[in-house]
Amino acid sequence: MTGFKEKANLAMKELQEVFELMDDSYIRELLEAVKSHRRIFTIGAGREGLSTKAFAMRLTHLGKESHWIWDDTTPALGTGDLLIAVCGPGHIDTIDQVVRYAKGHGAVIAVISAAESGYCVEQADIVMKLPAAAYRASGKFVETKQPMGNLFEQALFIVFDVIVMMASEEMGIPEAEMVARHRNIE
Repeated sequence: MTGFKEKANLAMKELQEVFELMDDSYIRELLEAVKSHRRIFTIGAGREGLSTKAFAMRLTHLGKESHWIWDDTTPALGTGDLLIAVCGPGHIDTIDQVVRYAKGHGAVIAVISAAESGYCVEQADIVMKLPAAAYRASGKFVETKQPMGNLFEQALFIVFDVIVMMASEEMGIPEAEMVARHRNIE
């Protein structure tokens, strides 16, 4: 049996392997889409969805009109909007359906996946490959000794935070401006 430090070091080592495979070219197209779209809709399932929902919050702090698809207050999506769909394995029925709907209504589709193929990946206008083992994914990526999709989900959270940092810098949005947009009714 191994303890906390060994498990933490394993997770950190695997994350480091993922990020060593990546550079600006992995995220540039998605970053440019984030910068250029006023309305951004996000979707993901399970723990991938939790990372994606956190990203939607930061998009709001950047000044974007950002919506989490599963929220009851989400408005209609259409032409000129960006849908960011996270689908680690490249195909999840509920995500596929939202991608199909959004594409039919003229939205730009960005998909983040570990997989090389699958409905979502094939329908996307923008594909960001995250080279980390994801739950039920097949393809070329960093393998993991962690359970299920942990590595993909952890890397996704960090990648989203890095995209926000880069977007705020490139768009000239100081942290004070982001803080001013933070929910103030806590």
